[in-house]
Amino acid sequence: MRSLVRVAALIALWVVLITLAHGAVNLDTFKPRRAGDGGKTFKIGFLPVTCHLTCPVTHFINKSMTGEEIFDPIRFNGWPELKEAYLSGYTRATFILAPMAMRLREEGVPLKIVYLGHRDGTAMMVHKDSSIFRIEDLRGKTVAVPNRFSNQRLLLFKALRERGMSINDIKLVEMPPPDMPAALYAKAVDAITSGEPFMGQTELDGYGRILYLTKDVWPEFISCVLAVHEDAIKNDRETVQRLVNGIASSGKWIDESMDHRMQAADFVSQNYYNQDPRLLQHVLSKPPDRVKYTNLALRRKDFEEIERLGREGGILEGKAGFDEYCDTSFVPDESVVRPYLWESPK
Repeated sequence: MRSLVRVAALIALWVVLITLAHGAVNLDTFKPRRAGDGGKTFKIGFLPVTCHLTCPVTHFINKSMTGEEIFDPIRFNGWPELKEAYLSGYTRATFILAPMAMRLREEGVPLKIVYLGHRDGTAMMVHKDSSIFRIEDLRGKTVAVPNRFSNQRLLLFKALRERGMSINDIKLVEMPPPDMPAALYAKAVDAITSGEPFMGQTELDGYGRILYLTKDVWPEFISCVLAVHEDAIKNDRETVQRLVNGIASSGKWIDESMDHRMQAADFVSQNYYNQDPRLLQHVLSKPPDRVKYTNLALRRKDFEEIERLGREGGILEGKAGFDEYCDTSFVPDESVVRPYLWESPK
């Protein structure tokens, strides 16, 4: 009996160690932190990608300016954990793939998209020695995408169709973005596409070459959105509005100058992403419009295009329309949004 108990304990320990080794969740982020409003926290899920950059920027600048921590950013390393944290109610808001949010709403999940995370900010990379120079050259090749419900998959679907091809002309594999650079380096796949900065990493390390930037294939591309639980909208509108206003101000601040972009790359890499600052510095500057953080209002035509492509691509069913998965009432008038008047700590 004792041996069985010992074996069970070892198995349990092994599961914990494997989970931590794969970085499923940064457990430190689950330690409760008191906010400035009497201890109430508004947890927001995010990944260490440029699509979600305004989340840590908003938290860092607000904390630096006021000392308050009303918003509690929770970092995850993958979409499954981020999604489950929202579904369990642990996070009240989350940055999430736009088609994934739309699909969850179709399934009856009580969420509303209230703002965008960015525009553009995605690339497709091939090995520098590859013979792939055009999208048409992807025929018969293996391409890694982040998730079945990613807009990167829909972008590829759209780009292939516009060239007389279909998604069946390539082999698609799903892969966590942090694993993509190593897969491309080893030539285990022919091309990779995800949000930055993982695509830029292949450039910095000298073996990746850009096949396309989304701004050149699907201008004003949307990858991720800010989604909020309907209960928060109903019972805590003021906090939701403060969050959206903060994201809007952060976007304006980031896009105001290259100096601001480099400051953001520095403090976000060190305090939130646990990445080499060179990565963010690279993708926020080469070229400067590789990813943009203004013009983040919810536009019906953008989402209806995603919806149409999602239905044609087999990931959406069309059960929910724009007014069901979006709430535009929190979108500030972008003509009056002002960037933060703030200087980065020296």
